[in-house]
Amino acid sequence: MTDYPGVSYIMPVLNEADYLQEAIDCILAQDYEGSKELIVALGPSTDNTDEVAQRIADADSRVRLVDNPQGRTPMALNLAIKQAVHSIIIRVDAHSEIPLNYTKRGVDTLFRVGAHDVGGLMDARGKTPVQRAIAASYHSKFGFGGPAYHSGAPEGEAESAYLGIFRREIFDEVGYYDETMWRAQDWELCLRIRQAGYKVWFDPELKVGYYPRDNFGALISQSFASGTWRGEIARRFPEGKSLRHDIPPLMLLVLSIGVICTLVKPVVQDSVPGVVNFFMNVAQAGPAVYAGVCLVAGLRSSAQGLKEKLLTAVAYPLIHLPWAAGYVRGRLVGASGTLDRGRVK
Repeated sequence: MTDYPGVSYIMPVLNEADYLQEAIDCILAQDYEGSKELIVALGPSTDNTDEVAQRIADADSRVRLVDNPQGRTPMALNLAIKQAVHSIIIRVDAHSEIPLNYTKRGVDTLFRVGAHDVGGLMDARGKTPVQRAIAASYHSKFGFGGPAYHSGAPEGEAESAYLGIFRREIFDEVGYYDETMWRAQDWELCLRIRQAGYKVWFDPELKVGYYPRDNFGALISQSFASGTWRGEIARRFPEGKSLRHDIPPLMLLVLSIGVICTLVKPVVQDSVPGVVNFFMNVAQAGPAVYAGVCLVAGLRSSAQGLKEKLLTAVAYPLIHLPWAAGYVRGRLVGASGTLDRGRVK
């Protein structure tokens, strides 16, 4: 392209004081010839996020702030989009760092392939041993089941896109983010884009540095919320259900049966038939086998050093099991406004 359209970056923010400056610096430094603006939608943070954002906005007229008193991500995105003045909308995240060529590459791809939404690879990173271990679990197919934006895939059409680089007019045609989807709103929007006959595209050259949760408690909360909203998607949209989504709940069931058998066997083993004892013995092996698989996967992960590999092994069940419990809840009763308590302080 020789004539680059203006771009409007939209960023929902809540309790991001430690990451906001670095994330915005990456955006303002983009190697892109078109006009740029950044609209930051400020939720009700309990740290000094608002002060950091105001300081940045005061220093650079390209940064504008809008209030998001409800603090919900889809509301923040919609508020920012409605304030945008340019023809390209680029969703960014305060927990991410985009490379200098991200905008140019993304806009090029958008027009090169005739897409209306383009996303890339979530390149998880860490600043502490625990965060680096969690990042390694993100990169692992064992950790997240292998979505393209986590573990990579060839360039091509996709079900959903990480963050998203959009043609502005797509929101006028298919609507804005669904504000009842407190999580997974990007998947639901991509579904409407695809149903309208437009392309959602994955470009592995768009690598976004992402900083995941930095402690295991926050990871558990995030995993449970993610699973719950994925269950909500499966309730609302049959096409949103995948066989791989059934694996974690089945694994949780097997592990739960194993734990129950371990607890009750000493009490009932003399009063039940031998075949029951046999199956109880088999079931008891489930948790040990799963723990062994997690350990092997952690040792073979991309984490550096034995300590971080062992921490990665711990991270796997903290992703799988809360996600599975959340998915079951979401399928049975819906998400019911489930929040990621690891982010909401």
